[in-house]
Amino acid sequence: MTTTEHPAAGAVRRADPEPPPPGGVLWTIAGDVRALLMLPAAFTLQVAHPAIAAGVDQYSVFRTDPWGRGERSLRSVQLWVYGGEGAAEEGRRVRRLHKEIQGVDTRGRRYHSLDPACYAWVHATGFPVYLYAGRYLLRRFTPAQERQLYREWLQVGRILGLHDRDMPQTIEEYWVYWARMLAEEIEPTAVARELVATDVPLPRPEVGGPLVRLLLRLTWPALRAVFLRFRAFVTAGYMPPEARAAVGLEWSPAQERRLRWFSRAVRLLVPVLPERLRYLPIARAARARWHAAAR
Repeated sequence: MTTTEHPAAGAVRRADPEPPPPGGVLWTIAGDVRALLMLPAAFTLQVAHPAIAAGVDQYSVFRTDPWGRGERSLRSVQLWVYGGEGAAEEGRRVRRLHKEIQGVDTRGRRYHSLDPACYAWVHATGFPVYLYAGRYLLRRFTPAQERQLYREWLQVGRILGLHDRDMPQTIEEYWVYWARMLAEEIEPTAVARELVATDVPLPRPEVGGPLVRLLLRLTWPALRAVFLRFRAFVTAGYMPPEARAAVGLEWSPAQERRLRWFSRAVRLLVPVLPERLRYLPIARAARARWHAAAR
């Protein structure tokens, strides 16, 4: 628990917001390795907002250090859900990182990255992508599970420092907000187009020992082409159709058939994997602590 001022000075003690509950719907999604296939759609939706695109274009290292940026973003998302008492501190860290990000967006409007109109959209993109992609990769959620997922996603918003007044408080209010944002704000920004392009430069990852690095150096031109095509495929495929249209992404019946075959294979394979391969490291550690505490 934290306070901004000692109670003796007349302040009201304010507790850190609680992260989503262990064993909840979000726990079954965010730490599963299949979430890696969902995140590109959410990230691309985020930068389809003119202000967020401008901030990422000017301040982000996604072009020069895409692998490091991706790893840091993934770790942050994991901590929001599985970080326990550290979740709120990670939310504060994210806000500190964005404190100086401001400028003029792609429509000529002044923006600040922590303005709720921008910051809330970054948070808002996760829910519909988890819901839509989950139908392919996990299962179709019941209406009760959808509502629970949204309640838990609101908890993530509070972890990030959003006030309830800045987030739709019910799932019905959310879909009204979603439709308005797609109609009025979201567009095929240059950054969004870059994230689905198959002909952009992409530095090779610096991972592994000398032999792995040598193999990567020799094969990177071919691997890069395969990776960029795959990224574009899953980004468009796991993005809700109405959002896909707003971002200007094409999608054919043939692509939909390939996505269904691919998703079916993933859906069958992942549940039979051992725990250490099925869950991402932070999620796996949190699940182990939770199960140990329950025994």
